[in-house]
Amino acid sequence: MKNTTKNILIFDTTLRDGEQSPGASLTVNEKVMIAEQLAKLGVDIIEAGFPVASSGDFEAVKKIARTIEGPVICGLARAVDADIDCCWEAVKYAKRPRIHTFIATSDIHRDEKLRKSKEEVIASAVRAVKRAKGYCDDVEFSPEDAGRTSLEYMCDVVRAVIAAGATTINIPDTVGYTEPEEFAHRIRTLFEKVPEARDIVVSVHCHNDLGNAVANSLAAVKQGATQVECCINGIGERAGNASLEEIVMNLKTRRDFFEADTRINTRELFKTSRLVSNLTGLEIARNKAIVGRNAFAHEAGIHQHGVLQSKATYEIMNAEEVGWAGDTIVIGKHSGKHAVTALLEEEGYLLNEEQTNFVTEKVKELADKNKTVERDDVLAIAMDVIGQLPDQEKRIRLEGFTVVTGSGMTPTASVKLLIDGTERIGTGVGDGPIDALSKAVWSLIDPSVKLLEYNLKAITGGTDALADVSIKLQDAGGRIFSGRAVNEDVIKAGVQAIISGLNRAMNASGGK
Repeated sequence: MKNTTKNILIFDTTLRDGEQSPGASLTVNEKVMIAEQLAKLGVDIIEAGFPVASSGDFEAVKKIARTIEGPVICGLARAVDADIDCCWEAVKYAKRPRIHTFIATSDIHRDEKLRKSKEEVIASAVRAVKRAKGYCDDVEFSPEDAGRTSLEYMCDVVRAVIAAGATTINIPDTVGYTEPEEFAHRIRTLFEKVPEARDIVVSVHCHNDLGNAVANSLAAVKQGATQVECCINGIGERAGNASLEEIVMNLKTRRDFFEADTRINTRELFKTSRLVSNLTGLEIARNKAIVGRNAFAHEAGIHQHGVLQSKATYEIMNAEEVGWAGDTIVIGKHSGKHAVTALLEEEGYLLNEEQTNFVTEKVKELADKNKTVERDDVLAIAMDVIGQLPDQEKRIRLEGFTVVTGSGMTPTASVKLLIDGTERIGTGVGDGPIDALSKAVWSLIDPSVKLLEYNLKAITGGTDALADVSIKLQDAGGRIFSGRAVNEDVIKAGVQAIISGLNRAMNASGGK
């Protein structure tokens, strides 16, 4: 019997669209670390960033292009000469470079944003594809907001850019507007009206504003799309993008229905999910499909009984298929750097020798205090190390603090900071010790920077659990900055996280 299973290309845009999630900004090294893990996962294309957006984005794309082997390395560019030129300068170091260019095609975008006629938009699209084609053979084009573009005009645009040399056409539901049946009809009609599209790759990029990103993507696959653009954990603008792990496991689990599969090594899914969550600071819902903590948990008695008899009664996938290998690994004071290094490498964390030594010493310190050090403790410490700014970028340093609190008294705090080399002392009162300490810090810094979120979690159970604090700040310009710290002392972790975020905000603004 002939095998009719087709291969679906997985285009991962975690480092581009995913990083556009508010507060999810990553450093260059963090992006490279995620790219390494994406290559290990087996994605076909990594959209590494939007090179013209900032010098940091350019450097990240360039470094990923230089160092990551296996996947196609792609950069995004508007249908503008400068964007395309900049994109090429970043991706040209890759063994398999791609330029992805786009222009909006819906009436509302053309009229309100671009203020261009239909003919002008097509001309810009064709010119952009031809310019990109002058740099590399692999060129992708997207008609932005295709989901709200008239079918006839969308087909006209696609026909023109294919003739100009585009090798992949992406149909994005940019604002998550369409319904699965409607989106399926759009893809089916594209193949009917533009038969030459069958000779290239047709991709889809769906957003989750109505919760339909995965369903729309899969509906497109059923109609002949051969590339899906998605993000780890479904992160991205607004409500996010199609979730990579959900797309992949749908195709694998229901191969009988889709007659399609991917080259993804699904046993790397859970590890990749956790790495992206830790580095971006975006938590994964416990009930998240495929990678949530409860995805393979059973509490109801009837479910537990069934699973004990046969996992197939209530589990349509094996936990091992997505990389669930058990969470607990105990490392003690006698564990050396090799054990810690092996654990970190297994989880996809790439630390230099100095960072690894620091993590190892911290682990031993914890073990000496009679704490059982588990896998998540080690990862939390590593995350703290990775998130540290270089010394030259630490404009604020914590020199010391005191907090006085107790039953029936108002918490008060004082803090000593070194700000741009000058020692300053601040005081504050608050509803609790953390509130008092944060007000003491804010008495010394720019009041226009606001604390948006303060999240505290215990890494593992017990009164001796490490405290993991993540915060989000917003400056006067609306930019969001994150900070994170891990410490045995919950109060110290809190103030360290705040200072970490403030350093990022100050470096971005260059001011106080």
